[in-house]
Amino acid sequence: MLPDTVGLRLISSINQSSVSEFVLLGFSSQPEQQQLFFLLFLIMYLASVLGNLLIMLAISTDSRLHTPMYFFLSTLSFVDVCFISTTVPKVLAIYILGNQTISFSGCLTQLYFLCVSADMDHFLLAVMAYDRYVAICHPLDYTTKMNHQFCTLLVLGSWVVANLNCLLHILLIARLSFCGNNIIHHFFCDATTLMKLSCSDTHLNKLMIHTEGSVVMVAPFVCILVSYIYITYTVLRVSSPRGGGKAFSTCGSHLAVVCLFYGTIIAEYFNASSSHSDVRDMVGAMMYTVVTPMLNPFIYSLRNRDMKWALRKILTMRFLSKQ
Repeated sequence: MLPDTVGLRLISSINQSSVSEFVLLGFSSQPEQQQLFFLLFLIMYLASVLGNLLIMLAISTDSRLHTPMYFFLSTLSFVDVCFISTTVPKVLAIYILGNQTISFSGCLTQLYFLCVSADMDHFLLAVMAYDRYVAICHPLDYTTKMNHQFCTLLVLGSWVVANLNCLLHILLIARLSFCGNNIIHHFFCDATTLMKLSCSDTHLNKLMIHTEGSVVMVAPFVCILVSYIYITYTVLRVSSPRGGGKAFSTCGSHLAVVCLFYGTIIAEYFNASSSHSDVRDMVGAMMYTVVTPMLNPFIYSLRNRDMKWALRKILTMRFLSKQ
């Protein structure tokens, strides 16, 4: 009788420790504040999706924009649509339906696509920096080096590395056990939060994040820095101030996006090392997962004359077609 009793208790404890879903607390549980956050997220989501889709449409329809720089930009816009669509629709659904739960598989799926989108942003910003380096430092060899096959290879290679990297982290998280607490103090599934909720040994997960994961993030940033060091050195050697200003102007939009993207990530990283509220964590995460994808199309459209002309042409054609 005693072994049977122990076995029943063991089975009962295993069933109780199995977590099949998580609860996303989000920003607030107050109805008035929830309405405000719903409106805020909805506006940012619509602005981001419409802005990035317009960028992709303008590049695809204007033959003057069929260059490597705009090819990378259209890919970045597509990734940003995926980036913001990974988190915001779930947040909107929570505020509309009032159901804050997300399944374990749904949580891993969201985390996977969030990771792939973030990695692709890193890689594409580095690729775009290399494109500007070749255009400014080796202008005579630009068409040869940045041919269509090489540009396509850079994008496809980025996709492969991003997917393999994120698949590794997802498989490591999938092997973890979660006992009792299933409350996520965030508006999306975050790897760090999931590891804190796990009752398994997360040493390997943390090791991979701090080694392989850090390399995937730091390497593109180093590539961007090195590219702009060479660009600055080349521009400073130009005798004409007008020529130097024109060269820097072609990098202005990209530099603004790089500063915005990495600035928010660096700020979030330093915040993570200090003691502060969960709300501050979510605000920092919202900056690089929601605000940055929303602002990217505005930065490129406002600072780029060719892009403004192409967008104005599309909007004019749409307006005339309705008359």
